[in-house]
Amino acid sequence: MADVVVVFDFDRTLIDDDSDNWVVTQMGLTHLFNQLRSTLPWNSLMDRMMKELHSQGKTVEDIANCLRQCPLDSHVAAAIKSAHSLGCDLKIVSDANQFYIETIMEHHGLLGCFSEIYTNPTYVDEQGRLRILPYHDSTLSHHGCNLCPSNLCKGFVLDHVCTSFGCGKQRFIYLGDGRGDFCPTLKLRDCDFVMPRKNYPLWDRICSNPMLIKAKVHEWSSAEELKKILLHLIGAISIKEDVDSTVSSQPNSSECRSQTMPVYS
Repeated sequence: MADVVVVFDFDRTLIDDDSDNWVVTQMGLTHLFNQLRSTLPWNSLMDRMMKELHSQGKTVEDIANCLRQCPLDSHVAAAIKSAHSLGCDLKIVSDANQFYIETIMEHHGLLGCFSEIYTNPTYVDEQGRLRILPYHDSTLSHHGCNLCPSNLCKGFVLDHVCTSFGCGKQRFIYLGDGRGDFCPTLKLRDCDFVMPRKNYPLWDRICSNPMLIKAKVHEWSSAEELKKILLHLIGAISIKEDVDSTVSSQPNSSECRSQTMPVYS
């Protein structure tokens, strides 16, 4: 199953909450957050929240302890472990940040299941303050996508991932919920799958623009459904590969139809 690449969003997909909102709420930053919400881009706003925590004497370990309390459904954990054990290549593409994702995944014993995490980078500065940076440095370049925030274009990332494989036999399964997941959904091919969370922004956009979507759509509403559908799709791909291997003498029998991925700018 190494030819199956499963790409997960993080907030409201792997976890049912939003990790940024979780820290803001649990660590008493709601009032300041609401004051500054309209004045800063989201990524910069969250970096400002880290500055506030540091000024209050809160440490990086305090933030980590808060994140460890963020729940992750057992069905999601089981789906991740099962897909990994089947040999799928699991990746995360998220507009959260490196520290939040790695802390939560490590706490639940799942970090090692993922080969790559594409998200906003973090570091701890010389004062001991957690810093959150944009994935795309806007001072150097801009990704040029009008569907995505300036700090991260998930479609750009998916193009990079696809190019790294050469877009041969790999089948992609993309799971997400938000507006930022629509751009990478448009990059998927007719042999790929997208799993939007029902009644969330990605699902709404897919329903409003069905003719733009080439991938097969499988919606989900709960963690239990996520697990069931994901493992079913992985199994279906496995069966198809077994069938294709028996007719490998037929040219292009197991390849996706070649097509140019759309560019929106």
